[in-house]
Order: sequence, then C-alpha cells, then structure tokens
Amino acid sequence: MSECTHDCSSCSSNCSSRQEPQSFLKQPHELSNIKKIIGVVSGKGGVGKSLVTSLLASAMKKDGANSAILDADITGPSIPKMFGVTERPKGNDTGMLPCKTKTGIDIMSINLLLGDDTAPVVWRGPVIGGAVEQFYTDVIWEDVDYMFVDMPPGTGDVPLTVFQSLPVDGIIIVTSPQELVSMIVGKAVNMAKMMKIPIIGMVENMSYIECPDCGKKMYIFGEGKSEEAAEKYGIELLAKIPMNPEIAAACDRGDIESVDGSVLKDACEKIKKI
Repeated sequence: MSECTHDCSSCSSNCSSRQEPQSFLKQPHELSNIKKIIGVVSGKGGVGKSLVTSLLASAMKKDGANSAILDADITGPSIPKMFGVTERPKGNDTGMLPCKTKTGIDIMSINLLLGDDTAPVVWRGPVIGGAVEQFYTDVIWEDVDYMFVDMPPGTGDVPLTVFQSLPVDGIIIVTSPQELVSMIVGKAVNMAKMMKIPIIGMVENMSYIECPDCGKKMYIFGEGKSEEAAEKYGIELLAKIPMNPEIAAACDRGDIESVDGSVLKDACEKIKKI
C-alpha cells in the first residue's frame, strides 16, 4: 500500500480514516417550499444589486411565479424601503412568516425587525452570517418558485455563508460600466467557481441615459466594458439597465413594483431554464 497523503478525493482506498467532504447546507423550515434560489452578487458595492434583485422578483411575480427576496445585506438593507414595506413580520411557536409586498412578494430583511430602520447593525461577521442562516431556516417560506438573495458587496463572510448554507441554483452578477468592471466581475466569477455555483449571467446597471426627446442613448461612463468582461470570463451579458430618474423616484417612494422590468426579460427567461 502506498503512503497515505490524506487527500481522500484522489484515493480509492476505503480505510478507517477516510473522510467525506463535509456539507454545510442548512435545512429550510419544515413548512417551507422553495423551488429555486438565485443569488444576486457583485464584487463591489454601489452597483445596484438591490435594484436588480427587486426588478427580477417583480418581473417574475408579474409573469405568474411566486417570488421571494431574502435580504442578506444585513448591515445595509434596502429591500423594505424599495417596496414600501414597514410592518414587522408575524410569528408564532412554529416559525416566522415573511412580510408581503403590494403584489404579494415575500420578503425578509433585518430592517423589518428593527424598531428604527436607521439604526446601525454593528455586528461581527459570524453573527451576521447566523442571521442570514436564520432567515432561511426559521422563516416559513410558503410555495416560493424563485427566491432571490440580495447579497452584500464583495466576497466576505455573508456571500460565503450563503454559498455554503443555502442550495443556490445560480447567481446573477451585477456590474456598472466603469473601468473597474473587469476586476468587479472577476472577483464574483472566481468566487462562484471556487464554491461551484453556476453563473446565470451578468446585468449592467447605470448603463446609459436615454434622451427624453429623441431617444438617443448616451453612454456617459463609456460603452463596451461589460461586453469585454463578459467575453473574457465566458458569461452572458443579459441586460443593460439605463439611468432613469423615474426608477430612482419609484425606489424612494417604495413603489419599485410599478417599474417596467421588461429590460430584464432575457435574464428572467434564462433563470426559468435552470
């Protein structure tokens, strides 16, 4: 017998010290029924993950699917504000129920549990990760076709917790048309590959401004950078969302569900196929 290298993945021997890879997946609440889980991620902040998450969930709901949002951005939650949801979640000895938006999208966010939505969440990484896990395990998500997980920026504790603890079916990478786009996308792509999470595609936010008079598109941050990054990493650019003051106003008044999300049609169709 050859000397043991302690690398069980490359060894066919069935010895007493053999160890199988440990799974960190958490089980959802026994009354939950979640069919698909989609992560919305980016390598940096400020690119519009929450906007894309909200538009995707709204578009799926309008298309007849039951959609839900798990707001995993514990220290910077914005989902309740965008949907105009202010009531606290209800619960009992069995578990906690998510809040519902005007059109019936289920949402759970730390801001729904705070007395003051401007109160800072000053927690360390493990506590934040534990809260995200509880949103999945302790909340009763009834009959959800698509759960969208709004991730915090970067590749730290919470994205790692989500990828290890939740059975994520795929991710949408959100970026903006700046010189940093290749680095932003690269971080998200490489983490997804490390965690063996399928990449559904990429969405570019703040892509252009459309002239209200002639309809001409003006690419004030430049054009083509996201296409180059998509080609470099072998992923599909599924949508370009314009800079639109009407979208910003809808988010401010908690009426994101009124926004036309048809720009994400290709992204929705690809999500349906996973």
